[in-house]
Amino acid sequence: MKQKVDTFLKSINESIVANIFVSITLGNYKGIIEQLKNIYIKKISSKGEEKLSFTYRYKTNDIIKNFTAKEAINEIENHLKGGFKFANLFTIEYDLSLEQNKNNFTIKKSIASKNLLPSLEHNNKKNHLISTKNKTYLTELRITDDKGNVFKATQDKYKQINHYIEILSSLLKNLPQREILNVVDMGSGKGYLTFALYDYLTNVLNVKTKITGVEFRKDMVTLCNSISKKSNFSNLFFEEGTIENFTTTTIDVLIALHACDTATDDAIAKGIKANAYLIVVAPCCHKQIRKQITLNKKQNDVSFITQHGIFLERQAEMVTDAIRALVLEYFGYKTKVFDFITDAHTPKNIMIVGEKISNHKNEDALLKIKNAKEFFGIKEHYLEKLFEL
Repeated sequence: MKQKVDTFLKSINESIVANIFVSITLGNYKGIIEQLKNIYIKKISSKGEEKLSFTYRYKTNDIIKNFTAKEAINEIENHLKGGFKFANLFTIEYDLSLEQNKNNFTIKKSIASKNLLPSLEHNNKKNHLISTKNKTYLTELRITDDKGNVFKATQDKYKQINHYIEILSSLLKNLPQREILNVVDMGSGKGYLTFALYDYLTNVLNVKTKITGVEFRKDMVTLCNSISKKSNFSNLFFEEGTIENFTTTTIDVLIALHACDTATDDAIAKGIKANAYLIVVAPCCHKQIRKQITLNKKQNDVSFITQHGIFLERQAEMVTDAIRALVLEYFGYKTKVFDFITDAHTPKNIMIVGEKISNHKNEDALLKIKNAKEFFGIKEHYLEKLFEL
């Protein structure tokens, strides 16, 4: 077993040294990392140095890391030990596959399926779902200049916008066909992500869409409506008001990013009551549950953790969001919880996604909520209060 893996790793190193290396694919993952599916590896030029770029393909997003050749081979070896059952090395002279069946690896050499070395310059450029060419809203929001060049100071914001659209792109594919897709973005702020989503839906996917941004700051609403008009986004509107007071019964997709504390719950409740197909929230400022855990000081198996303030804060955040996911599941939503933005761009945020799959109540979810509340000494979660569960 080890001999076959060593042979495969040696071939990788030799192909790099001989400059015949094209790419590597790792697949058939059976490990413990949640939602990881594949790893794709290619050579790039970074700051004048050749490196191997790893794209970690998760179910809802990609994470990219770059390594030197030596580091990359160690990383590949660890992944082969950690759950990947299949690997394929592509060179311009041959293909080499490594496959694990039960406890044995088999290695097979075949005719090269690639006959050209990829351009390192081309590989180093990322294809963004939101381009900068002729994007009035990006210029008005000071992300780009009037020629479409991204300002140095806004590189991270532009990456964040594209990462957000990448996540939503996979989710939007599962939506049922509608004559017009009604999207509500609650707490839209300056509209960076709202504009990008409208642009993607209408100009990339060619989906007839109406988006409403809800924002309580009047100056932001005025600014965003002005930019929308300049961009000829005829079905993108911004309304002044709070999430709690916003009323509508027509929502296909509800989005609420960084709505503070229980405002996230108000947004989720609006989506559930409107029977939205897709609910996407990235909560922040978890205060309501922490206060109850602190007040009741329940003694349980995690008390040794929650006795420390910083751990209590993190525990309260996880409990708050886990109960939110359970409420969604109770109302017939399939849920996913994952990191929204990697810390390479901004501090990490948790994203909760609910996809409507059933109109039947999931009583098991209700029981889990009850047990969680009792375990942590929680009287009530604000979201369940909104539904009187």
